[in-house]
Amino acid sequence: MPISYLIFDLDDTLYPSGNGLWDEIGVRINRFMIERVGIDPSHVNDLRKRYFQTYGTTLRGLLAEYSGTDPDAYLAYVHDVDLSRYIAPNPALDSMLAALPQPKAILTNASTEHAHRVLTRLGVAHHFPIIVDIRAMNFENKPLPHAYDALLKRISAPAAECIIVEDSVRNLRPAKALGMTTLLVGNGHEPDPAIDYRVDTILDTGAVILRLAGGI
Repeated sequence: MPISYLIFDLDDTLYPSGNGLWDEIGVRINRFMIERVGIDPSHVNDLRKRYFQTYGTTLRGLLAEYSGTDPDAYLAYVHDVDLSRYIAPNPALDSMLAALPQPKAILTNASTEHAHRVLTRLGVAHHFPIIVDIRAMNFENKPLPHAYDALLKRISAPAAECIIVEDSVRNLRPAKALGMTTLLVGNGHEPDPAIDYRVDTILDTGAVILRLAGGI
């Protein structure tokens, strides 16, 4: 199959989930909602669940329901963590990406600043000249359709010639509907029509992509 672009999610995809980073970010999200927005602490957890279900992210929920929310202040605050506590350089990931000749991009609901920090910490930033972040989506985050439209416009590639690598089935469904080839990293073995291929870890994606491209 012709492959024009490889699209990678960032958090919990390029590094293993459950390493504690998103637990700390979650604590900071709660603190932002309480300290900066003024939400009653007893309502925060229920609000975050509803925002995820309704809007896809807490930030979009806050922007929709609390008009004074400053998205730049939110992004800076919640991502202000010491990544060295959670993410280590990954030479094996660097080698795998280097073996894939197709151009690569990041599609993330986080900020470009956070993406750069994560990619630099992993030692793979040089593989990703394009980062389509939450601002590039105009805060219409995955899995909303505009996020994928913003991506395709930025990379100037047809969806049918893109492979997207994600840890979230929910975020793969719109990509699949557009015609992208979807590759799920981890998250069990429940079948879903949005999943074309499934691997256990990010390091397993290289072999799948090479096969699809006719490289092996």
